[in-house]
Amino acid sequence: MSPERLEPNSPLTALLGIGPARARGLAAAACRTAGDLLWHLPFRYEDRRRRAKVGDLDGEGSYFLVGRLGELRRLRSRRRGLTIVRGWLEDGSGRLPVVWFNRPYLLEQVTEGREYLLYGAVRQRGSRLELVNPTCERSAEARCCGRIVPIYRSLGGLGPATIRRLLDQILDRMELQDLPERLPESLLERYGLPPLGEALAMLHRPAAETDLAQLNERRTAAHARLIYGEFLELQVELALVRRLETRRTKVHKYRIDERTRGVLRELLPFRLTSAQQRVLQEIVDDLERPYPMLRLLQGDVGSGKTIVAALTLVLAIESGLQAAFMAPTELLAEQHFRTLARLLGKRYRLALLTGSAVDSDRVRAELADGGIQLAVGTHALIQETVEFSKLGLAVVDEQHRFGVAQRRLLQGKGNRPDMLVMTATPIPRSLALTVYGDLALSVIDELPPGRKPVTTKVVGLGSRRQVYAWLRQQLEAGAQAYVVFPLIEESERVAAESIASMGERVREALGRHRCAVLHGRIPPEEREAMMESFASGEVRVLIATTVIEVGVDVPRATVMIIESAERFGLAQLHQLRGRVGRGRVKSYCIALHGRLGAEAVRRLEVFAASNDGFRIADADLEIRGPGDLLGTRQAGVPLFRVADVVADREWLERARRDAQELVRGGRPLAVAEPLVAAVRRRAQSRYERFAGG
Repeated sequence: MSPERLEPNSPLTALLGIGPARARGLAAAACRTAGDLLWHLPFRYEDRRRRAKVGDLDGEGSYFLVGRLGELRRLRSRRRGLTIVRGWLEDGSGRLPVVWFNRPYLLEQVTEGREYLLYGAVRQRGSRLELVNPTCERSAEARCCGRIVPIYRSLGGLGPATIRRLLDQILDRMELQDLPERLPESLLERYGLPPLGEALAMLHRPAAETDLAQLNERRTAAHARLIYGEFLELQVELALVRRLETRRTKVHKYRIDERTRGVLRELLPFRLTSAQQRVLQEIVDDLERPYPMLRLLQGDVGSGKTIVAALTLVLAIESGLQAAFMAPTELLAEQHFRTLARLLGKRYRLALLTGSAVDSDRVRAELADGGIQLAVGTHALIQETVEFSKLGLAVVDEQHRFGVAQRRLLQGKGNRPDMLVMTATPIPRSLALTVYGDLALSVIDELPPGRKPVTTKVVGLGSRRQVYAWLRQQLEAGAQAYVVFPLIEESERVAAESIASMGERVREALGRHRCAVLHGRIPPEEREAMMESFASGEVRVLIATTVIEVGVDVPRATVMIIESAERFGLAQLHQLRGRVGRGRVKSYCIALHGRLGAEAVRRLEVFAASNDGFRIADADLEIRGPGDLLGTRQAGVPLFRVADVVADREWLERARRDAQELVRGGRPLAVAEPLVAAVRRRAQSRYERFAGG
C-alpha cells in the first residue's frame, strides 16, 4: 500500500520518520507543515553525477567515491575538544586514507567491510592524498548516487541527511505542479521564469544537466522565480499600504503662490543647490495633490536636508496650518529648534517640547488653541496629552531611530497631515525599497559648493600621544575640535575607552585650551549653554559621546578625534565625521582603535577610503546585512526566505516597477487578482498596526 498523497498543509507527522518529538522540534523552528519544509531550500549542492575511482585520483579536489571502509580508529589530540577518526577507503582500484574531525560517533555507525558512498575534499598530505571530512552514507540506504545532491542546513534538531530524506518523501508524494501560482503568467513569461511548483522541484531535485556553478551561486531560473516572487509580493503589499494611506483626500490645502515664494526667498540665507531645488519641487508637487504626502528625504551628511525641511514647514505655516518637527533625542531636538528659531523665529511662533521642558503645560495649551505654529520636539510630541489645533505637516528626523508606530502616532495628531520623513543616514536604495517602500523617495545627492572632503586617518592606540600632540598644534592655530568616546563610564562588558577614564587625560594633553564634556545625562540648560559656548568659540574642544552624532552644526569645528573607533558602526562613524568639514576650511578626522576583528578591519578600511555616505551605506549593508543595519526598532521589516536585498537588487527593482503597474489606478489588474488577494490581508494588517489605525 503506497503512502497517502501529501498537500502543502499536511502536518509533518504525515511523513515517515516524524513523530511527536521531532514535530515539536521542527515547529520550534517555524516548520509545521509539508509546505513549510518544502521552502527549506538547499544552501549548496554537491556533484555526485560521476563516480571517481581511488586509483584514478591525480590531485586535490572534491570527489564522489564508493567503497568499503576499514581500520577505523580514534586518535588522541593535543587540542582540547578535538576528536580525530582515521581509517581507509578501498574500492578495488586502490586504498585512500580518510580522516574525520569531531565525528567520534562514526565509530558506532560505520560497519567495516560494508560499502559506503563518500563525498568530500581530497587534499595532499605529505607525499600522498587524503580524503578529509567526507559525507558518509550506506550504499543500501543512499539515494544520492549519480546526481547533483542538495545539501541542507540542520533544522529543528534534524541533520542534513535526515532533512534530505524527508524532502524526498514530499517530492514523491506531493503534486508540485498543482501548487497555486500567484504570479501573473505574463510576468513569468516576461522574465523566462518557471511556475512555483516547477521551481521548487528544480531546486530540491536538480536535473542531471543543470549547471552546478549556477546552482551554488543562486543564478538558476528556479532561484530567480522564488527571489522575484518574494520581492513582488512585498512590493504589491507596500503598494496596497500606500493606497490605504492615501485613499481619503486631505481636508487642508496649501497656498503656494508668488507671495509664498517671495517669503521663501526672503527667508532663504543662501542659494539652494540644484539637488535641493529638485527635491523641494517634488515635495511641493506632493503638497498640492489632494492626498497626504508620504515622502522619505535622504541625503548625505551636510547635504542640506534641514533647510529643505524648513522651507516645507514655511509652506504649511503660510497656508494657515500648524507644523510639527520630531527628533529622536533632546539634544537633536534642541539643535533643530535653535536652527529653526534663528531662521524662522522673527516671523512665526515656535516652541520646543521635550520630556524635560519646564514650560510644557503652556506649550501644550498653545498648541491646542493654535497659538503655536511650529512645534519642535521629541517623543513628547506624540503623548496623549498633546493636541494640535490644525496640524497640516509632520516632519520626522532620523526616522530609523523611531519605529513606524511612532510615525503613525504623530500622523494621528492631525486630520490626514502630510508626512515628510528624513534621514541623515544614507540608506541603500535596495533596503529603502523594502523598509520604506510605502513612501515616495527623494534624494539630495549633491553637497553645497565649497565643501571639501574630510581627510580621514585610522591609527592604532600606539599613536595616541602623537595624535593629541598634533591636535594641540591645530588648536594653537585656531581650530576647534570634537573628541568622541563610545561610553560615559567604564564598563566591565565593553572593552572601550570612556569619558570617565580618559576625559581628564585629554584635558591635560590639550593644556590651556578650554574643554567641555557633553553627554546625555547633562541637564538641558547646561547642554544648551555648553553648545552655545562651543559655537561661539569660547569652548575649543567638546569631549562627548555620540549625542553629537547628528544635528550639531558648528562650521568652525575642523577636527574630529574618535576614540575606540572599532566600537562604532560604519554609518555611525560617517555621521560623527560629518560634524566637521561643514565650512570652507580643511578638516580632519582621526579614528583611534584598539584590537580589531576581521569585520572591524573592513569597516575602518571602508571608512578611511570614502567620504561618500551612499557608498558607505552599501558597504555597511554588505558587511552587516539588513537586519543588523536596521536594528530592532523597525517593526515589520521583512525577512526573506530566499531573496537577498544585496545580491538580488536587480530583481527588487523589477518587482517594484511591476507592482506599481499591477496596482496602478486604485484597482489591481485582473491578472494580478490572485497575488493581490494573497497579500491584501497582510497589507491591511501592516496598515492597521503602523499606518492607518
